[in-house]
Amino acid sequence: MPSPQPVRLLIKARWIVPVVPENAVLENCALAVNNGQIVALLPQEEAEKRFHPEQTINLNNHVLIPGLVNAHGHAAMSLLRGYAEDKPVNEWLEQQIWPAERQWVSEEFVRDGTALAIAEMIRSGTTCFGDMYFFPEQAAQVAQQAHVRGQIFFPIFDAASVWGSGPDDYFAKGLSLHDDFRSSSLINIGFGPHAPYSVADDHLKKIAIFAQEMDAPIQIHLHESAQEVADSVTRYGQRPSQRLMELGLLSPLTQCVHVTQVDDVDIALLLQSGAHVIHCPESNMKLASGACPVDRLTRLGVNVALGTDSAASNNDLDMFGEMKSAALLAKLISGDASAVSAHSALRMATLNGAKAMGLEDQIGSLEVGKAADITAVEMSELEAQPLHDPVSQLIYTRSAHRVTHVWVAGKAVLLSRQLQTLNEKELLAKARWWHQKISRQPL
Repeated sequence: MPSPQPVRLLIKARWIVPVVPENAVLENCALAVNNGQIVALLPQEEAEKRFHPEQTINLNNHVLIPGLVNAHGHAAMSLLRGYAEDKPVNEWLEQQIWPAERQWVSEEFVRDGTALAIAEMIRSGTTCFGDMYFFPEQAAQVAQQAHVRGQIFFPIFDAASVWGSGPDDYFAKGLSLHDDFRSSSLINIGFGPHAPYSVADDHLKKIAIFAQEMDAPIQIHLHESAQEVADSVTRYGQRPSQRLMELGLLSPLTQCVHVTQVDDVDIALLLQSGAHVIHCPESNMKLASGACPVDRLTRLGVNVALGTDSAASNNDLDMFGEMKSAALLAKLISGDASAVSAHSALRMATLNGAKAMGLEDQIGSLEVGKAADITAVEMSELEAQPLHDPVSQLIYTRSAHRVTHVWVAGKAVLLSRQLQTLNEKELLAKARWWHQKISRQPL
């Protein structure tokens, strides 16, 4: 009989939901982890015979799922949580948020706000996030130090901003940042044209060419509001999706955020291009900007992932809440109670997000050979009982506060609700400092 194989970690759990195969719920199984990767998923009794782990963690009342993927946000805006409330999207942006950003955003603001956001995401089970904001080098550094995955999009606008003098400056800084993190296993850098209405044709064409040459992702806010679409038709004689398609910006590298206002032509272009949709249901509902037709898109074959958007428009970064909202909203707008099942919502927040980011061969499901990005959710408390269906309970009963353990590439970043790579007391102190600073000098 062969000797047990040494591995770094063995995690035993009451239930494991691997996402692949679809709709599977495994009972009394274990994950073996070595060198940051999943090396086996098998029954616990077999795991005990086959492996000799350095560490064994028994999670007898837990569900293991892939680490959640928050595909779109502006992490540093956590420092503006609750700052501008209950405003229509254009008023919220133009009269509240943009003036606040001009006054307050700096390298320090982005560093502290991103750290606060990452801590919140870790504590709610997220292991990978997409981010588009000023001073992206700060977000990338903080994510690397916190040992989470980040797809960081450097922003591109026609106008000057706190981060640069204009498009040429943004390209130079962004491409340099891409080179800086070229060898990182956790961080990759992409292009972040803000929106069709804020970036000129020449710059959008340039992004499309560079992204194809570099095989780099693109993320853009698209069809976020009815006003955006109407303005595009007036200015360009085209809907935004048509304009982007002609400019070469829509491709399998492109992540289209929001997509709340679409017709048959828009959907056909998404399908033709292979572009992905990032659905942010709670932000869209709060800003009354519309609802993405998720059920229709997914049935037709468009890949739809989930994001929280920023804490300034949500007001949290809880992907469990986002999954519940996505499922319920899809049922409401489609008139079909079977639209976006609990398993489908979980897939949107894991494998679909990984696919949108071009990372589906690394993360998004608990499969042998993939990175050990794992979230454990405790299911024994009163609010989760009786437990007829673990996945239903995960999605429909708001599970973020029940996340106890999180691993990224096999490294623990949360153990028994305690952050392992970030200092909670320091984060709280900095958040209070920023609150006092901003509230003393309102706009």
